[in-house]
Amino acid sequence: RLITESETEMKLEILVSAVNEDVDTLAERMNLQADAIIVNQCGENTYREYSYQEHRIRCYSFAERGVGLSRNNCLMRAQGDICLFADEDIIYRPGAVRAIEAEFEKNPDADMILFNMDVPEDRATYHIEGYGRVRWHNCGRYPTYSFAARTEKLREANIAFSLLFGGGARYSNGEDSLFLAECIRKGLKVYKAPVTIGKENGRPSTWFHGYNEKFFYDRGVLYHFLYGKAAFLMALRFLYKQKDVMCKEFSFREAFALMRRGIRMEKGAGQE
Repeated sequence: RLITESETEMKLEILVSAVNEDVDTLAERMNLQADAIIVNQCGENTYREYSYQEHRIRCYSFAERGVGLSRNNCLMRAQGDICLFADEDIIYRPGAVRAIEAEFEKNPDADMILFNMDVPEDRATYHIEGYGRVRWHNCGRYPTYSFAARTEKLREANIAFSLLFGGGARYSNGEDSLFLAECIRKGLKVYKAPVTIGKENGRPSTWFHGYNEKFFYDRGVLYHFLYGKAAFLMALRFLYKQKDVMCKEFSFREAFALMRRGIRMEKGAGQE
């Protein structure tokens, strides 16, 4: 039989990681424009679903904590051709989903595309100004809410989020960088597009408590996993670029010593 145009259209699904949220109102607050899965980290284990503007919103509440775990719970249940990762404090622009789908249509070679998000200046870690390929040496600054990927490509490569890093985990943050680096290492073609799809509402961070000892040590552990033999060089590069902001409580030398400890990892650290 003939295949209609509507049958060949890709389906995008939004995967939302949330903490102690009212899931019944979250779709409206985020302006979700596609089917979505919300995993709410809270003190109960329940499921409910509802319709928002003809989109199916599936809501899972779990007692477990950890952003990596919540994103994996979303990903294992995803049904869309394209999965767009999100946090509870993202508000999407009108037409955001169509804009994302259009980029995948323009670039059928892309397994994953990273997008811009308007964020408060003190939280901005990246800004995409042109189209291009993302490689291992420049993948460490993109947050998960910039990621859109072909779901089956992630599953074929057996890619998941680390449970050691991120809010609610042992080490402060970095699950996004590790996920992206694993995608690249396993051969997925990752691109970036200068398309802004929404804004971050600017909630207080769940993990950042200043440029303290834990921040630098945890960053060193992250670089151990992220860059391997290049970790020390990348740590020097990171600190040199950020020294005016980060090296106030600790000197450049002290901060680098803490990162070196993390890279080398204290006996038994990170091996669980």
